[in-house]
Amino acid sequence: MVTLYQALNLILNVVWFVMIVQIIMSWLINFQVLNLRQPLVAQLWYGLNSLLEPVYAPIRRFLPNTPGLDLAPLVVFIAIIILQQALRNNAGFFYGF
Repeated sequence: MVTLYQALNLILNVVWFVMIVQIIMSWLINFQVLNLRQPLVAQLWYGLNSLLEPVYAPIRRFLPNTPGLDLAPLVVFIAIIILQQALRNNAGFFYGF
């Protein structure tokens, strides 16, 4: 059961990191520090978007339309924090206490 706890925690940490990278890249693209005409940047950007869009799309259906401001990553961050806290609070179950 410890392995399950560690695997779930690792998955949540990886999703957190990928979201941070995508958010920073979106800022750099919007401020024209990075250019999507560069093949490596474009490939990385479209890869990150294809990974995260299935997570964001269901959330965007319930959120109000706010032009210029995407609140879906914020909702996912809050969900990840809640899941990690729930895992920590129930760690005794995984460790057999």
